[in-house]
Amino acid sequence: MRNSSRILAGMLLCTALAGCVSFGDKAPTQLLSLSSDARVAPGTTRIGGSGKSITVLPPETPKQLDTVRVPVQVDAVSVAYVKDARWVDSPRQMFQHLLSETIAASGSAIVLDPGQYSADPGRRLLGVLVDFGIDARTNSAIVTYDATLAPVGGQPVQRKRFSASVPVGTIDATGVGNPINQAANKVAAEVAAWVGTTG
Repeated sequence: MRNSSRILAGMLLCTALAGCVSFGDKAPTQLLSLSSDARVAPGTTRIGGSGKSITVLPPETPKQLDTVRVPVQVDAVSVAYVKDARWVDSPRQMFQHLLSETIAASGSAIVLDPGQYSADPGRRLLGVLVDFGIDARTNSAIVTYDATLAPVGGQPVQRKRFSASVPVGTIDATGVGNPINQAANKVAAEVAAWVGTTG
């Protein structure tokens, strides 16, 4: 009887705690990520001389993109977020990885991780991820990146804005991931082409 009372008391305590204690956030309906259209083939080896590499740094982001939630520009001054949709990582980290993979696949440069910069202090690609979400006014996914290319040897720094938009069918957790991914890949491909023709 005593053991049964203890078990019952424990069950009642757990039931009471369940109403006021959360053991982690509720999982979102959709976890979204970016996938590069251009991939480096397995076994690919590239050798370059000193200064022939490029280091792709994570872009800066405005406050509304400093989150794993998917922003929706409702009007000129209002921003909402897509319900039940989350990125698997921050937009700045995902876009950096996408840029690195796309540039590496283009063969225009040997891409180094920021931690490897000291191994070959070549060019650096940095910038600002201005847009990375949905514009409800045009029903489209928009990705805008202000790229800054810092070359070697005291050459002038170059800056250029890249932007792409892709139509969105429905603005919900299942409808926004692919259009944003397509827009991000368009921008990444244009940046890779620019890097390949810029000394």
